[in-house]
Amino acid sequence: MGFTKPDLPNIDYAEWKTRPRGERLRTVAEHWVEHGFGTPLAVYLLYLVKCALYVLGAAAVISLTPGLGALTDISSWWTEPIVYQKLVVWTLLFEILGLGCGFGPLTMRFLPPLGGLLYFLRPGTLRLPPWPGKVPFTRGDERGLIDVALYAVVLGSGIQALLASGRGVPPVDGGHVGLLDPMVVVALVIALCVLGLRDKTVFLAARPEHYLLMLLMFFVPFADMVIGFKLVMLALWWGAATSKLNHHFGHVVAVMMSNSPVMRLGWLERKMYRNPPQDLRPSRIPALLAHGGTVVEYLVPAYLVFLGHGGPLTWAAIIFMAVFHLHIISTVPMGVPLEWNIFFIFSLFYLFGHYGYIHVQQLRSPLVLAMILFSALVVVVGHIRPQWVSFLTSMRYYAGNWATSAWCFRGDAELKIEQHVTMSAALPVTQLTKLYGPEIADILIQTGLGWRSMHTHGRALNGLIARAVDNPEDYAVRDGEIVAGPLLGWNFGEGHLHNEQLLTALQRRCQFEEGELRVVVLESQPIHRQRQAYRIIDARTGVIEEGYVLVEDMLARQPWPEPDDLFPVHPLHHDDTQDLSSARAR
Repeated sequence: MGFTKPDLPNIDYAEWKTRPRGERLRTVAEHWVEHGFGTPLAVYLLYLVKCALYVLGAAAVISLTPGLGALTDISSWWTEPIVYQKLVVWTLLFEILGLGCGFGPLTMRFLPPLGGLLYFLRPGTLRLPPWPGKVPFTRGDERGLIDVALYAVVLGSGIQALLASGRGVPPVDGGHVGLLDPMVVVALVIALCVLGLRDKTVFLAARPEHYLLMLLMFFVPFADMVIGFKLVMLALWWGAATSKLNHHFGHVVAVMMSNSPVMRLGWLERKMYRNPPQDLRPSRIPALLAHGGTVVEYLVPAYLVFLGHGGPLTWAAIIFMAVFHLHIISTVPMGVPLEWNIFFIFSLFYLFGHYGYIHVQQLRSPLVLAMILFSALVVVVGHIRPQWVSFLTSMRYYAGNWATSAWCFRGDAELKIEQHVTMSAALPVTQLTKLYGPEIADILIQTGLGWRSMHTHGRALNGLIARAVDNPEDYAVRDGEIVAGPLLGWNFGEGHLHNEQLLTALQRRCQFEEGELRVVVLESQPIHRQRQAYRIIDARTGVIEEGYVLVEDMLARQPWPEPDDLFPVHPLHHDDTQDLSSARAR
């Protein structure tokens, strides 16, 4: 690994390129076991600097609050009630600007390393309304001046909140600047919700299941607000834990550990798999780590919320969970939700440490309870009908059970996108070619596909690609995530951003011929069914096949497809057909 050069498989590119697609994927999958994505040191340094800027920027901006104190006096004011409120606003802005999740090379963003405001402030870029046929004034797929104006209102009102003074009587002993006037975030909340009805990408980029929900807690009295914050954190932990009650998460843990920059021992990474390089299914170790992490996310937060009232045991739990999130940060997971985990760590010491004496049993506000119950309902629906709800808003996080897609471009079809679609950045393969040349660019794109293949759903996608096209060797296969990123301005594992809706928007602009672009869409697994629905779509003619695959078949497969080995598929039942029809309508 070099400072700027990625750690690549040791191959003769010309010879490797002549191999069948399955053999090429096997090469990068075997390399992933010990080297992960092969990320250059400069990239890790970039993310380290960005995390530092997030922390220092938050402290510097919050210190501007009238009467709070200078940045050098942070130890005397970090526990002020208004500080956490402003950190929520700061982090929401950080995310929606494109500086948080989905930033940088580990999401295939190089030049520039962010999307966010470069797209959301630019008329003519793509937008994807969640319910265009049901919500008035949301039809269309092109960003207009009204969308830009709403986004500007979100930014402007957020900045206003960050610079606002506290008001009212100090709510606790030791406080002296009061709380934010909740009216200061009204414009932010309304503009973000209205904008979300016109473009689900911007709404999801703000991480509404976390920060928008916390903004709404500003409207209740101080003690209830703190309890509301604690309950939001509990919902996030428990939602994530529930999403990991599946057969997919062991694969995720193995892949994360292989990509960790602090685990470069070789033998330790190989222990994550059954018998590398022949058998790259997860061993018992990542399975045990997966189950252990799930238990931790259920039990320790439950103790902090319901039983922790200070004392050594409470602080032990706080430190334990802080280490838990530090570990996640250390693996530098794809999608890089680093600041999100930093926010969790600060919340542990702020909410459960300093304000641990405010007990959840003291809750008096029915509004807080109503918001938490509504959030829980979204989570339940998202687990049962994942095609209806984003995995983010239903808090189904890094558990390996995601909606995904594979895009197959024939000939020069991929070039049509850059010719006919308004974007603020080139497609990843173009960016990589400018940085490293075409050969390394191709290997890195294939490494990304290798990462996808190491997960259960990647095995299904590999098999379904052979059903989607006559000869996969005639097509350039791209992960839907890196297609959506430069087209929409944000990507963080949300497969519903690169399904038929995006394909329809592209077809209107690019006019692909039949067979030029085929897309395999794989939906998440419902929590009560051990199968995942799929659709194969031609950009010009529409759906050409749909059915479902079984989770047990994915678990039995290796990350690479064998020659002439079609993935076993099954016809849809009546209820599956209804679910998919409603999903396509959205």
